[in-house]
Amino acid sequence: MAVIKTNSEDTKLLARLMRAEAEEDGDAGMMMVGNVGVNRILGDCMDFKDIRNIRDMVYQSPGGFEAPTKGYFYQKARDADIRRAQRAINGERKWPATNALWFYRPTGDCPDTWFNQDNTGRYKSHCFFAPSFEDCPQVF
Repeated sequence: MAVIKTNSEDTKLLARLMRAEAEEDGDAGMMMVGNVGVNRILGDCMDFKDIRNIRDMVYQSPGGFEAPTKGYFYQKARDADIRRAQRAINGERKWPATNALWFYRPTGDCPDTWFNQDNTGRYKSHCFFAPSFEDCPQVF
């Protein structure tokens, strides 16, 4: 059962985002990008107020993802990517992105905080950061 409203075109859009942001981190890494995206839609908090659908989340500016500025993002979504995106839409979560609203790829170690958000962990090349329950209860 989906935790956010979507349609087939938006599912493909999320699939393209997940692949473009973290293909090098494999299935789990791409799922974590999907978790962050879904959390931004669910959250309605902080930098993501009024982000209510996949299109708004993917193309949010400022504060959105880097992938839509790169050509690789515009490749057709593959079947495996679409299935993975559907898993994220259905609420499947992977730690450390379970409650995360942000991630990035540092050149070294993950900092303890990033823009006052706690580090929830690292998966391969990406560090994940989550708000407190008080700041964004909808992602918990």
